[in-house]
Amino acid sequence: MKESEINMNCYICAKIGKDTDAVAVCIVCGMGVCMEHARYEETPIWKGDYPVRLEKDIENMKRIMCPPCHEALKENW
Repeated sequence: MKESEINMNCYICAKIGKDTDAVAVCIVCGMGVCMEHARYEETPIWKGDYPVRLEKDIENMKRIMCPPCHEALKENW
């Protein structure tokens, strides 16, 4: 690794003492996640308003989320 390179670690792994590189960033909260913790699937659209109202994604795009954000989104599906 070059001196100027900085790697992001998976936040969930770091909390339990593991040193795992993040491979993605959650689209909701920005948490770095590794392959094990990344949730990659089609999700409804949340436009950021409250109360949370989800809309069907007409493009059927897969998105990456961390487990806590994924679970929160699923609770409102």
